[in-house]
Amino acid sequence: MSKGKLFLIPTVLAENTADKVISPQVKETVKNLSYFLVENTRTARRYISSLRLGLNIEELRFEILDKSTKGGELERIMKPLFEGQDVGVMSEAGCPGIADPGSAAAAYAHGKGIKVVPLSGPSSMFLALMGSGFNGQSFAFHGYLPIEKKDRILAIKNLETESAKNNRTQIFMETPFRNNHLMEDLKSTLNPDTKLCIAKNVTGPDEMILTKPVSEWRKSQLDLHKIPVVFVLYAGN
Repeated sequence: MSKGKLFLIPTVLAENTADKVISPQVKETVKNLSYFLVENTRTARRYISSLRLGLNIEELRFEILDKSTKGGELERIMKPLFEGQDVGVMSEAGCPGIADPGSAAAAYAHGKGIKVVPLSGPSSMFLALMGSGFNGQSFAFHGYLPIEKKDRILAIKNLETESAKNNRTQIFMETPFRNNHLMEDLKSTLNPDTKLCIAKNVTGPDEMILTKPVSEWRKSQLDLHKIPVVFVLYAGN
């Protein structure tokens, strides 16, 4: 029996934007799948329903793939692939495998000779980089910075130093309810001439992608509480 394929399926970053940001290729792929690995079943069901594909959601099978999924559990949920069934992987938001547990499924599939098919879709990280005006030839994504203030400030200083030394754009995120704390640390820690891009609610109706020197950010009070934000830093030439 031939093996199935593993499809990495992008989802929306902001609610009610599927018609604008999700391609016909993604919709056609989802329409032909009945088994999905997802971070959150409720979110996945709502997303598939929003695509209006005429599917009976109750007939679809969902298994959880999150940061806690390891070893034997991963092997179990990947089993349909060896029975010839195609499987879709969905992130909670954006593209699977980028700061996302979907990478574990892709790595497992490669190790077992299963074809991995990534589909194009919105990625807050890459959209923020595109809109920042910073160096797109050399960049690094760091995910979440440390929670402890002392460690977070040290990490910010290290990112700035590395950016200046290697002319490299630095991209990172924070849990939405800690955004304002991170923003204050960035304003107080970074050099005035360092450039900082704030990309909030990317693809949403109130999207903002704005780049300014830190000296200018210090003059403004931006409320980022509980809003999805990508931070992009550049201290290069």
